[in-house]
Amino acid sequence: MRHRVVIAVAFAVVTLAFTAAPALAGQLPVIYNGVYGYSQSSPTASPPGANNWSCKPSAAHPDPVILVHGTFENMADNWQALSPLLYDNGYCVFALNYGSYDGSGSVGVYATGEIGQSAQQLSAFVNQVLSTTHARKVDLVGHSQGGMMPRYYLKFLGGASKVNTLVGLAPSNHGTTLDGIFTLSSYLPGSNAFLTDCPACEEQEAGSPFLTKLNAGGDTVPGVNYTVIESKNDEVVTPYTSAFLSGSNVHNITLQQQCPLDQGEHLSMAYDHIADADVLTALDPADPQHPACSPVLPVSGG
Repeated sequence: MRHRVVIAVAFAVVTLAFTAAPALAGQLPVIYNGVYGYSQSSPTASPPGANNWSCKPSAAHPDPVILVHGTFENMADNWQALSPLLYDNGYCVFALNYGSYDGSGSVGVYATGEIGQSAQQLSAFVNQVLSTTHARKVDLVGHSQGGMMPRYYLKFLGGASKVNTLVGLAPSNHGTTLDGIFTLSSYLPGSNAFLTDCPACEEQEAGSPFLTKLNAGGDTVPGVNYTVIESKNDEVVTPYTSAFLSGSNVHNITLQQQCPLDQGEHLSMAYDHIADADVLTALDPADPQHPACSPVLPVSGG
């Protein structure tokens, strides 16, 4: 294990210079490096550029963006790239930790508790952001469970009137196999200790009562725009097509159809410069992004 950590740290140091987008004056560096990003795990820290409660949305970007992390993750390790990218593009950015279960949050392992309760935590956070910023609506961007859980908030907790756009990066919308959950836990230090006591893991299994209820009557609700960004290489949400949604207000994106050089998978999604550019386009369709088709690696991104 020690050798694996040393190798990971060395890899992060070597590749950091090649995966950090240069920052202009007043901007934050955007580091497209998942190895670096996931090493920033913290029980409490906010990602760069997020949770400035004095931020007031601009006319160009009137909806604050809330980042919603995935299972076993936290806001610090999930959003080291996308949070500063959004900040640099003029958004008010907020992020939360949710879903601590049986003490998991104390070591930075979140999103293991019951998903319905996590959605209630998201609801309270959205209300706090709206009250503080005086915005009418927010946009939500989530990874894995964080792209699926908000749909419960939209459908059952009155969130549809408060959200303009939901963007999911490899979301578990129609579930996965338990093998996928075990694969995810093997990547993230400390998560294995909570795998057997993880209600959210059971609820994300394909065919679970939770997902049956969530998807009954249609995948979407009126008034919300949905974008799903997924990789054919996803080894956690399997099959990868289970991430996609159906509905007239849905845009499903397969990364490899945009760029064959993008060989990212589940964990690299938030550190993939092409996927993150797609997020910017989903939030502001009037200003579409055109990212370079350059290599993206599994786990580390790029």
